Amino acid sequence: MKSAKKKSYLLLCIVFFFWYAQYIYIPYQTPYLAAINISTTMIGMVVSAYGFSQLFLRLPVGLLANVKEKHKIFIVLGTFFAGIASVIRIIEPNGTGFLVGNIISGFASAMWISFMVLFLGFYPKSKKGYATSLIIMVNNLGVFLAFLTGTLLYDYIHMVGICVLSCFSGLLAFILAIKLKYPEKIHHDFNYHLLFSALCNRKLLFFSFLALIQQGIQMSTTMSFTNQILSDLGGNAFLIGISSIVYMLSSVLFAKLGATKWINLMRISSWVILSFLLLALYCILVPQVSSVYIILLLQIIPGIGTGILFSFLNFEAMIDVPSYARSAAMGLFQAIYALGMTLFPIIVGIISLKWSMIIAYFALAGIAIIGAILSMIYWLKFRKQTT
Repeated sequence: MKSAKKKSYLLLCIVFFFWYAQYIYIPYQTPYLAAINISTTMIGMVVSAYGFSQLFLRLPVGLLANVKEKHKIFIVLGTFFAGIASVIRIIEPNGTGFLVGNIISGFASAMWISFMVLFLGFYPKSKKGYATSLIIMVNNLGVFLAFLTGTLLYDYIHMVGICVLSCFSGLLAFILAIKLKYPEKIHHDFNYHLLFSALCNRKLLFFSFLALIQQGIQMSTTMSFTNQILSDLGGNAFLIGISSIVYMLSSVLFAKLGATKWINLMRISSWVILSFLLLALYCILVPQVSSVYIILLLQIIPGIGTGILFSFLNFEAMIDVPSYARSAAMGLFQAIYALGMTLFPIIVGIISLKWSMIIAYFALAGIAIIGAILSMIYWLKFRKQTT
C-alpha cells in the first residue's frame, strides 16, 4: 500500500502540470478575444468548444478504459493534447485559433477519467472521499498557480507568452506521464450487461445532472464572462488575474477542507444545498455591482462550488458504482457535466447579446436555485426511505 501511494504522488505531479497547461490562459481568454473585436456569441462558442469535445469523448474514453484497463495511454494522450492546444493558439492567435485550441483542450480533458480512476484505485473504499478531495485539491492548486503566473507575467509576455508557458507545462506533464507505472495490475471481469446496468444507476445520473448545473455556471461566469464584466468596469489585466487567483485559492482551500474532519460540521446534503444557493447569490450580484473590488470578494463563492460542491457531487455519483464499471461511470458523469460546460456559455452569450448580461446571469441564478431545490427533494426522499 505504501508503494502504491508513493507511485500515486507521481500521478499527482502529472495532474498539477496538466491542469496548469490547461488553464493558464483562461482568465485572459474572454477579455483578449473581446479586445480583438470578437462578438459575445463567438466568444461563447469558443468557451463552449472546450466542453463540446468532452461531451462526445468522455463516455467513449470511459468505456475503452473499462474494457482495456489502459489508463496510462489515455493520460499520456491527455498531456500531449494539453500542450498541442496552445501551439495552435500561438500559430493562430485569433478567434479561429482559440476555437480549434479549445476543441483540442477538450480532447485533453476528456482523458481526465483515467487520471481520476487510476488515482482512486490507490485507495480503499473507506478512503475514496479523501482521495477524491485530494486529487481535486491538486487539480485546483495547478490552476491556482497557473492563474498566479498569468497575473504576474501577462502584462510583460501577453497572450502568446502565456500560451508558450502552457506548452512547456504540457510537455513536462507528458514526459512524467511516460514514466508512470501501475502500482499493481488493475483488472476486473468485464460484462457488458452488468456495465450498462451500472450506468443506469439513478444516483449516478442525478448527481451528474447537478454537476452539469455547477460546471455550466462556473464555465460561463467565473471562467469567462465575469472577466469580461471586470474588464468593462475598467479592470486591467492584473485585476482580472487577481480575480481568478481569489477564485482558485478559495477552491484549493475548500477542497482541502473537504479532505479534513472539519467538513463533517455539516451533512453533505447541507453543503450541497448551501453551495447552490450561494452560486445563485453570486449570479445575482456580479452583473449588478459597480465595484471591481466587490467582484473580487464575490469570487470566493464559486471557489466553494469548485472546492466543496463539485467534490461532493463527484463522490456521491461514484460511491455506489461497482469497481468493474468505474471508468465508464466516470466517463458518463463527466460527459453529462460537459454538456453544461458546452451549452451554458453559448446561452449566456446569446442572452447577453439579445438582452443584457444582467438577464443572462439572472437566468443562471434561477438554474442554481433549481439545483438547490432538486437537492432538497432528493435528500428528503432519501431520509424517508432510510427511516
